[in-house]
Amino acid sequence: MVEDVLVRITLAIIVGTLAAIVYSLRILVLMERRVARIEDHIEKMAHQIVREELKIERSIRKKR
Repeated sequence: MVEDVLVRITLAIIVGTLAAIVYSLRILVLMERRVARIEDHIEKMAHQIVREELKIERSIRKKR
């Protein structure tokens, strides 16, 4: 009887630990997606800045 309770407690601990690991992995995946989106936005902004710089350089060259 005591052994049965001990086995149940041990299994509950194992299942709880596995659930915590799965939840943590889920959170990590969501964070990775957010970081990837942020990186995409930064990349788009960098391309826009390069385009604007090229326009400015061309307009300066035309004025000379």
